Amino acid sequence: MERPEQLGQETIGAARKVIAVHLNYPSRAAQRGRTPSVPSYFLKPATSLALHGAPLRRPRGVELLTVEGEVALVIGSRARRVSPEDAWQHVGAVTAANDAGLADLRWPDKGSNLRSKGVDEIAPIGPALLPAQELDPANLRVRTWINGELIQEDSTATLLFPFAQLVADLSRLMTLEPGDVILTGTPAGATVAQPGDLIEVEVDGAASDGGTLTTGRLGNRVVDSPAGLEPYGAMPQLTDADRIDAWGSAEAAGIAAVAAPPVAAPVAATPADKRPASALTPELAATLRSVGTATLSVQLRRRGMQNCHIEGLVPTKPGAKAVGTARTLRYVPAREDLFKTHGGGYNAQKRAVDSLREGDILVMDARGDKSAGTLGDVLALRAQVLGAAAVITDGGIRDFGPVSGMDIPAWGANPHPAVLGRRHVPWAVDETIACGGAAVQPGDVIVADEDGIVVIPPHLAEEVANDAAAQEREEAWVAQRVAEGHPVDGLFPMNAAWRAKYEAAPDRAAQVTSEASPKP
Repeated sequence: MERPEQLGQETIGAARKVIAVHLNYPSRAAQRGRTPSVPSYFLKPATSLALHGAPLRRPRGVELLTVEGEVALVIGSRARRVSPEDAWQHVGAVTAANDAGLADLRWPDKGSNLRSKGVDEIAPIGPALLPAQELDPANLRVRTWINGELIQEDSTATLLFPFAQLVADLSRLMTLEPGDVILTGTPAGATVAQPGDLIEVEVDGAASDGGTLTTGRLGNRVVDSPAGLEPYGAMPQLTDADRIDAWGSAEAAGIAAVAAPPVAAPVAATPADKRPASALTPELAATLRSVGTATLSVQLRRRGMQNCHIEGLVPTKPGAKAVGTARTLRYVPAREDLFKTHGGGYNAQKRAVDSLREGDILVMDARGDKSAGTLGDVLALRAQVLGAAAVITDGGIRDFGPVSGMDIPAWGANPHPAVLGRRHVPWAVDETIACGGAAVQPGDVIVADEDGIVVIPPHLAEEVANDAAAQEREEAWVAQRVAEGHPVDGLFPMNAAWRAKYEAAPDRAAQVTSEASPKP
């Protein structure tokens, strides 16, 4: 069997392009609060590659040098429009990589990572090349150490996008040449390294003969470079959110919760959580998820409830569906003195988000003013971490792209880049509010999908849900009859003759029996 060979300068010199995957491990996606449905990539110059033992230089004035252990694929034969079934045979070797970067320079090139990840010799690979065809690509392990302490460990068995899919996907649009390198994503645990730290990455896996192949530990030490950055372009710049993202947590970044500054007028503290339990049982929530808002609207109208629709909003995620219990947040129009006393620090917006419980839906009253954001990526992530079901606002959404990529769905009036202070002052939590033309009270049941958003009073939720489910079963039966060629006259809605046929239908009888059976 072919054995590992040491990776040398000739391997780096053969790379015409280096392609890196943004997110590929579920553990990392969970940290970032978003799970992509398709792989996304960024390009790195070949000059960003380095060998085992090369120093990782942190330029003067840069605070955060991040380190990320990864599996690197080295293309062995030309790949152009290859299928996932054939893609792996075009991979010549596997090795370890450290996709290090300068987080201080992410801000001007977010997504492309050109400056933060394109620095000369910022991405060491090696030290050995493992023959790809002797390995199972779904059974590799990647580990990272800082000064001997293990910080990352994961298996390629967990990947969102297997290696063959990456090669096939890229080859649809570009030719992969021998020597090209694909960095396949990093698992959870990526963090910041300091000058003097030794970063080690190792990839190993079972060989076809039953043994184990390993790259050995790729070792590179972080050093402070005396060279700074000339002010010809973007200079290092960080926010606390950037620091938390780079370190992996606020605690690791040494960032405490933000306290409210002294204010001229008192701001009411969030009272103890004395809310009654949600009206939603797991069974009721499941029934509501199974029916559409259009059907629920019909059932509400039959009970005289015509004004239970939050209108004019669109979801951030196609096909989004959410069921939950309303929490409310009210904004008042921006006024400079009021924003000074109520807009900063631990304001009503932050208190509302921090107090969310699992299954809550935060509904925001922005008076339908679309000309400023009322939700951004940090607060959306906080809501997701707390288990909220959705966020709904009749104002704008900032950071629309990152929010759209999160697992938590949101509904808003439109994307808008302006901060909320341009138009809004966060004012009150858990009051009766107006959102999209509908009155919403804390504790109301909210159901949202692509058709719209309905507000259901808690005391009606169970009967509305059950009748909606029965209505959809009936409509499904009618749709089957239409598909068989029957005209809709007398069938939709059903006249007495068709009603009798429906009641006597074998599948209908089975439904009734099932519904009448005692629940465990």
